[in-house]
Amino acid sequence: MIKLTGFDEGRALWPELNAITSRLAKKDSTLWGPAAAKEAAMRLNWIDLPSSSRDLLPTLDALSAWSRELGHSRFVLCGMGGSSLAPEVIAAVYQKELTVLDSTDPHHVSAVLARDLRETCFVIGSKSGSTIETASQKSAAESALRQQGLDPRNHLVVVTDPGSPLDTASREAGLRVINADPNVGGRFSALSAFGLTPAALIGVDVSVLLDDALAAAETFMEVDSAVVRVAAALSLPGFAYTGFCDKGSTLPGLSDWIEQLIAESTGKDEKGVLPIVTENSSSSLYPVITFSGVGPYRVEASLGEQFIFWEWVTALLGYLFKVDPFNQPNVTEAKEKTGALLSRWNSQGKDQLKSAFESESVSVFADTTFDSLATYLAAAREKAGYIAIMAYLHRGSDDEILQLREILERRTGVPTTFGWGPRFLHSTGQFHKGGPKVGSFIQITGSSDIDWPIDGHDYGFETLVMAQALGDNEALSARNYPLVRFHLKDRKAGIAELRKAAEEI
Repeated sequence: MIKLTGFDEGRALWPELNAITSRLAKKDSTLWGPAAAKEAAMRLNWIDLPSSSRDLLPTLDALSAWSRELGHSRFVLCGMGGSSLAPEVIAAVYQKELTVLDSTDPHHVSAVLARDLRETCFVIGSKSGSTIETASQKSAAESALRQQGLDPRNHLVVVTDPGSPLDTASREAGLRVINADPNVGGRFSALSAFGLTPAALIGVDVSVLLDDALAAAETFMEVDSAVVRVAAALSLPGFAYTGFCDKGSTLPGLSDWIEQLIAESTGKDEKGVLPIVTENSSSSLYPVITFSGVGPYRVEASLGEQFIFWEWVTALLGYLFKVDPFNQPNVTEAKEKTGALLSRWNSQGKDQLKSAFESESVSVFADTTFDSLATYLAAAREKAGYIAIMAYLHRGSDDEILQLREILERRTGVPTTFGWGPRFLHSTGQFHKGGPKVGSFIQITGSSDIDWPIDGHDYGFETLVMAQALGDNEALSARNYPLVRFHLKDRKAGIAELRKAAEEI
């Protein structure tokens, strides 16, 4: 049972939302306007997943038996955005071990692949089957397996839409393939094959998630239901920036999943709600929603209930904002710019960029020239509605950079988000370019002393991750947004320098 505290704001919108919840339950694709109807018609089966995903259970049982027979004891999920965030939350909540490779940082890739893989099972998750990050990770994993004399057919499970390039190629290669419902969008896929396949492999009883989600969904059409109250509140200007804090709760990582769902779904047409993942249960800058029973805004529920709840809230938010919650036009833009850079570098060589400032451990690339890191950081707050830190580093190793978010927010008084690159490109990256034009952007890249190769390409992960960072840099620069890039010549020392500089603002 979902328990709400707060969310009395927006009462005037409750009758309007009460009138459409039954239409949403019936998958009415016209709810978001004529322009969105075609896309919505192909993306609404997430509503049925608490029931329809039960058809997967026999397949998942057989897959788990296959995995046990082969002696898999370590599970790695290669995926981005909606294909990785939900499984990561499920693993954390159920205290199961799952390594998530949602990065193209060569240090991150090396940490996952440069080890004995005899007992490792890789889950390759990609809806389109053409996501550059996941395709590169799959290629690297297969190469690493073969180098150890292992047959990829005994170590890879592929989750993708039927008929995708990945589906076709994987079946031809004799890999195990689980097809997801093609009429479910990536970020609404927590209760689909993308979320449930890795969960089942690591030993989670996924039927519990489905049972809880189904029971919750049956309450959403009630008058003034929980989804109505929360969607109405979040649509108000006072919730334009909304904090999400799962610290101290039984749902670690839920905030990151919600961040992607809401930011990528609502951040377009210069509208949207920007979620801010925070470790603080309160803030003077924005309301904070918690899951631990503290604070003025609380959503207390099981994980299955939370998944379906926030998907409904997000769909209703799209209705109120009059935006298509199921497309992501600016995510495609970032992909195209990355591809263009890789092609240009292949024919002309990498660009030789000149820094605007150099400290002992950090090179600064910006249109302005200052004499300290602190001055560059302070400049980010000028005319900023929010600051976005985008770190193309090794999540799990370079984690001290996370502290920069709280320091900057405290010292500047500006709402501040943090995203690991390139995974944020599949979540807040849409909001940055399609939402309200009030962001100020801080990119952080890092030097690498390794470059893990990608089979079939003449570049490795070091080149790919830099192309993704600079491709997004081009997309932001084209909009004349405030932007600075800090390149860490030494990662550990550079992070320490940036944190110290932020405290000096």
